Amino acid sequence: MTRFGKGAVTMKWLKIFLALLIIAGGAVGGYALYLYKSIERTADRMYQPVTGETEAPKEIIEKEKPFCILIMGVDERKGDRGRTDTMMVMAVNPRKESALLFNIPRDTRTEIAGRGIQDKINHAYAYGGVKMSIETVEQFLDVPIDYYAKVNMQEFAKIVDALGGVEVDNPFAFRYDGHTFEKGRIHLDGDTALKYARMRYEDPRGDLGRNERQRRVLKSMIEKAASPGILANLGTVLESLGSSVTTNITFEEMKKLGNDYRNAIRQVETLEIKGRGRKIDGIYYLIVSEEEKRRVRSLVKKQLERD
Repeated sequence: MTRFGKGAVTMKWLKIFLALLIIAGGAVGGYALYLYKSIERTADRMYQPVTGETEAPKEIIEKEKPFCILIMGVDERKGDRGRTDTMMVMAVNPRKESALLFNIPRDTRTEIAGRGIQDKINHAYAYGGVKMSIETVEQFLDVPIDYYAKVNMQEFAKIVDALGGVEVDNPFAFRYDGHTFEKGRIHLDGDTALKYARMRYEDPRGDLGRNERQRRVLKSMIEKAASPGILANLGTVLESLGSSVTTNITFEEMKKLGNDYRNAIRQVETLEIKGRGRKIDGIYYLIVSEEEKRRVRSLVKKQLERD
């Protein structure tokens, strides 16, 4: 596992969501009332309980208990539910002041909860939306998922543009979808940031390399979202978040996260789920061994104090 110090958070699509949390935490501390109300309205737009879930607060965050959140980046178009392009789990333990963050590779072959079939884990969303995705991940990890945050990737570019673009250090030059990305420090607008984060097959590390590029983009996003200069574009940023992010975290829980969980969220350990590629009936899957599942489950349970 790799440990990142304060200020070097390596989150993926949760970065988009945490941008709002950090702003909300600052607003509670003394921003003008109209800013606070704008953030509250955006949080209300984002709030969407899981089907069958009570709308009453879970009180997990309120009581500062360890919790798990599933972050999903979804390619969702009109008339098409889509599939999860990204699935990430974060296990937060405020008592340890730490968080464990990891991707579940989208090609991972596992049983889809409620369907009794073996398929790619990212297909769970196509079959049954957020609820089935959560249940499938819970089954895969053998721990409960307390919260979720879903980002519509078709709207991702708008968030980047609202922030004024991002800058990243690109480790190697490549061309993707009609655009050339030079090696070194580069500036990305919304469209090029989305392309940069999506490139997969030209990367020698495949999904792992793509995940790393996504972290670079989103690290830059959170830095901009947390800077004083964000106030000039706050309305546009909030509009973009409200139209592209849904979560079952309430506004009150967001404030709690923004105020009291910053140390835990900024002290992040990461791990990679290991597996081997294999074609079954002509379809590529990532096969995760039982031994590897036990390793990952053990680390997550230890982080959540469930071992």
